[in-house]
Amino acid sequence: MSVNTFGRVLRFTTWGESHGPALGAVLDGCPPGLEISEEAIQPFLDARRPGTSKFTTQRREPDAVKILSGTFEGRTTGTPISLMIENTDQRSKDYSDVAQAYRPGHADYTYDAKYGFRDYRGGGRSSARETAARVAAGAVARQIIPEVSIMAYVCEIGGDEIDREAFDPAQIGQNPFFCPDSWAVKRWEKLVDDARKDGSSLGAVVECVATGVPAGWGAPIYGKLDADLAAAMMGINAVKAVEIGDGFRAARLRGEENADPMHPGENGPEFSANHAGGIAGGISTGQPVVMRIAFKPTSSILIPQDTITREGEATKLATKGRHDPCVGIRGAPVVEAMMALVLADHKLLHRAQCG
Repeated sequence: MSVNTFGRVLRFTTWGESHGPALGAVLDGCPPGLEISEEAIQPFLDARRPGTSKFTTQRREPDAVKILSGTFEGRTTGTPISLMIENTDQRSKDYSDVAQAYRPGHADYTYDAKYGFRDYRGGGRSSARETAARVAAGAVARQIIPEVSIMAYVCEIGGDEIDREAFDPAQIGQNPFFCPDSWAVKRWEKLVDDARKDGSSLGAVVECVATGVPAGWGAPIYGKLDADLAAAMMGINAVKAVEIGDGFRAARLRGEENADPMHPGENGPEFSANHAGGIAGGISTGQPVVMRIAFKPTSSILIPQDTITREGEATKLATKGRHDPCVGIRGAPVVEAMMALVLADHKLLHRAQCG
């Protein structure tokens, strides 16, 4: 069985390949009557779109979304919503060498080992291009959770972190790094450009904060909100680690340091800390849901690497073509989309059980 579908009540399936004619998503379980249009979805795709600066892949794609079904007169009908994004700037010839040998760090070998056959053009389904479909689906999911505000930003590139004291949310949309620290932007410009000129790449960490999530979303044990969020983020291509709240740092704290003390408030409990990242026992606490997602360095680099051919012979391979020197930069809109899809699903799950 090939698993290309995610969610329980709100289920989405992505389809298409990096160098196919198009890719897209089918979103099922969306409540009827929500306002949605191609114009409302497009800004989220524009944020993820490639070729917008020298710090991303120079593949030029308009990423114009088309709604094929599930809406009428600008509102959702309750039937499956089909979204399509055409590919217009493929250069499959760049991957002729990849047809004969496996790129280290990529899914070339594992796809071949599983299926005995693979689409070597851009990696097919393993390409970050697939995430455009998630961003489109996430834009629809946001209409289900209007009470929630989601903000993702890059907080680290190549081991260089932002200064939390210089955090300015207004900066996030003003630079190509989705960075809230203007001083870090200046450092990262050189850092990423140097890696690009060297034919190499860098990793990044994206932080995502969802505010307005009410207490009670999520379910014990096998339907935990944090478990589904972790699965959603780990399902993004190039993601290698996920932290919720303090994450690994929590393992280095004492119990009294890691606790989130509660005090009486006018509208329910008030917390003096959020080490848990807004989730306790798999259920939201009403505090901001906080996650950090680690993206590995892009595996497609110009520096020759030891590898093998499909016949098992030793060789070296340098990946040609147009690639992100830091794929995590464009990860912020994807992380936001996955956060929206999971939260929307859990809102509908909570309503189904608890009314």
